[in-house]
Amino acid sequence: MKVTVVGAGAVGASCAEYIAIKDFASEVVLLDIKEGYAEGKAMDLMQTASLNGFDTKIVGSTNDYSKTAESDICVITSGIPRKPGMTREELIGINAGIVKSVSASLIEHSPNTIIIVVSNPMDTMTYLVHKTTGLPKNRIIGMGGALDSARFKYRLAEALEAPISDVDGMVIGGHSDKGMVPLTRLATRNSVPVSKFISDERLNQVKEDTKVGGATLTKLLGTSAWYAPGAAVSGLVQAIACDQRKMFPCSTLLEGEYGLNDLCIGVPVLLGRNGIEKIVEIELTDAEQEHMKESADGVQKTNGLLDV
Repeated sequence: MKVTVVGAGAVGASCAEYIAIKDFASEVVLLDIKEGYAEGKAMDLMQTASLNGFDTKIVGSTNDYSKTAESDICVITSGIPRKPGMTREELIGINAGIVKSVSASLIEHSPNTIIIVVSNPMDTMTYLVHKTTGLPKNRIIGMGGALDSARFKYRLAEALEAPISDVDGMVIGGHSDKGMVPLTRLATRNSVPVSKFISDERLNQVKEDTKVGGATLTKLLGTSAWYAPGAAVSGLVQAIACDQRKMFPCSTLLEGEYGLNDLCIGVPVLLGRNGIEKIVEIELTDAEQEHMKESADGVQKTNGLLDV
């Protein structure tokens, strides 16, 4: 199993690290345009192998896509990160050109690959890959919902004063501060609705804190987060590589599901060796459906800025 991660910055390096530590891939290629940067990150990570107990080979490359040939899964993290006060949508002008070029280069050397998009604005970048590559929809996946759901579970555990392993919850919709739809109604602690333990007011605060999870970290760090995004990517990659058929909310092209068409947005999917094995449709309340529609309208508006 060969995995390529494009972009050796904080997010890309975290992706490579978590994938390697889980030890299911034979090789991870880390690629960047900055001379020597990916090679240095790869060498640093390889020097942790004996300490962290993994045998995955990590290779760095400066913009040499031939090193990525025959990759089973490719992860695109490249692009400029958010700075304090920026929305994900404001990144579109620069990042669209980067993602279009990167995806074309990856497919040239790995025509059968599955692509996971991390670059922001993530739903629109995922849609761009659909529009410009011709890959089947099951082989193009946007990471956002997996990360947003992890942040949701963190906030739920915090509110419940519970171990996070007790908690389950999911965020669907767009990967943006206004577009996320945390499904508080379906959140549970060991199969018991969390509403049994905390007030509606506290649960609404969890919802709002989840929606600005990325912006909160950007304000604190001065740039985008990287540990949780890297871990989210590694979870998706492992589910595909190991054919786990695990359920994650991911950005995928909808063709009538949830009443939506011709856009990529976060919904629950089953991930296995073919990428997206199935889109899972869950019954939403009228309010949830309305929030989903508003989120989709926001994604469509951002998609309209693409030159495709």
